[in-house]
Amino acid sequence: MLSRVADSLYWMSRYLERAEHTTRLLEVNLNLMLDESAASAERRWQRVLLALGNPKDIAWIGDPYALTYELTFSTAYKGSIISCIIAARENSRHVREQISTEQWHRLNSLYLEVTRPEMQSEMQTGANGFNSERQNEFLQRVMEAVHQFQGVTDSTMSHGEGWQFIQVGRYIERAAATAKLLEAYHEDLWKLPEHLPGGNEYLDWMGLLRSATAFEAYCKVYTADLSPEKILEFLLLDAEFPHSLRFSIDSLQRALEAIHSESGKQRAMQLSMLAGRLQASLSFSQVDDILEQDVIAYLRNIQAQCEEIHDGIFELYVDYSIQTALAS
Repeated sequence: MLSRVADSLYWMSRYLERAEHTTRLLEVNLNLMLDESAASAERRWQRVLLALGNPKDIAWIGDPYALTYELTFSTAYKGSIISCIIAARENSRHVREQISTEQWHRLNSLYLEVTRPEMQSEMQTGANGFNSERQNEFLQRVMEAVHQFQGVTDSTMSHGEGWQFIQVGRYIERAAATAKLLEAYHEDLWKLPEHLPGGNEYLDWMGLLRSATAFEAYCKVYTADLSPEKILEFLLLDAEFPHSLRFSIDSLQRALEAIHSESGKQRAMQLSMLAGRLQASLSFSQVDDILEQDVIAYLRNIQAQCEEIHDGIFELYVDYSIQTALAS
């Protein structure tokens, strides 16, 4: 596959996964606002920013609707929802001949919806300049549109090399986002309940699970007993839940192996070893062993390994020389 095609499919998928993750974080925390104190609200929204990597020039100033608007519509912030959708659509345009008509229609419709000139003004017609009801509706529509695109991708696109690059982009982005989310929540999760401001630890833990679309799936495994150890075990090590780190890395490794098999790259061994090492560390870990370590350092190491895998993908399939390609 041409490097530009692989690159565009990979980034199209990553940007859509990033948009969906940001949308879900905002939607969950807006819905939790009715049950929180002022102190817990400030902590919660600062945690949202931490889970998004503490974006430069975006800060919590005490107004959740203003922050939601900025994280949604700021084109200056490359990780905003609208920026990600624009970037995903631009990448899909570059590979229009590689994706299905249904994929293009879904993504282009989402792009046209979020970039309508009236859209931003509609979000600013409520009390204090922000329409909270319209914000919630908008976030729901974006999440549904991304889910529809993913479903259409799986059902209308041949599951060959191009589809595998889409899977790689989706799952490496999801793995890194889940690790950042757990890092952002870690400090509060391991505080004793009596030390939590406002005593809202149940809402905090529920918010973490809902931010990973995991609340119902978690309850089916552990009932409604929300404990930090079980939540960490589920979101890190569960082999069957699509947003757990282990599931994401397993899916990433399967996609990479399929690409290596089809492309016949002899130089893929190093990339396979990087992904395989991370996969093995999650497959054979126990939550008690992880808790005996510095959990923050453990989660940051996972993020660093995801970045190494990304660099390996770029070097192997995107930014390679003619001589290297001929030698493969």
